[in-house]
Amino acid sequence: MTINETQDEIIEEFELLDDWMDRYTLLIDYGNRLPAFPKEARTEQNLIDGCQSKVWFTCRMEGDKVVYQGDSDAILVKGIVALLIRVLSGHTPKQIVDADLYFIDRIQLREHLSPTRSNGLAAMLKQMRLFALTYLSISKE
Repeated sequence: MTINETQDEIIEEFELLDDWMDRYTLLIDYGNRLPAFPKEARTEQNLIDGCQSKVWFTCRMEGDKVVYQGDSDAILVKGIVALLIRVLSGHTPKQIVDADLYFIDRIQLREHLSPTRSNGLAAMLKQMRLFALTYLSISKE
């Protein structure tokens, strides 16, 4: 599934819910379905700067695809982590770097986050793209 197909799927899931309390519940459910994050990966090095709560991300290459893992100590943020992983994980570094992540605005996620959580979302996206950019530059050498 392409990045855009996944984004469209998420938009459809959110459009089924009119109330933002139901959408928050959906986000929490996404977070609850995240694979367990290894305790040994909960390090300072994997911590995302700029997030109000603690958020950890790791990534690795599997073949030519970037695979992300993430977690948060806040249930709503963990759901956001799950959304971002769902959209970006399993794609090439170039696809990730070039992606237009329109789903965030289309589901009005930023509008329904506090300013500090919105800054955290931007920090998570920045780190995920930096991981992909690093792999992209390595593959060109």
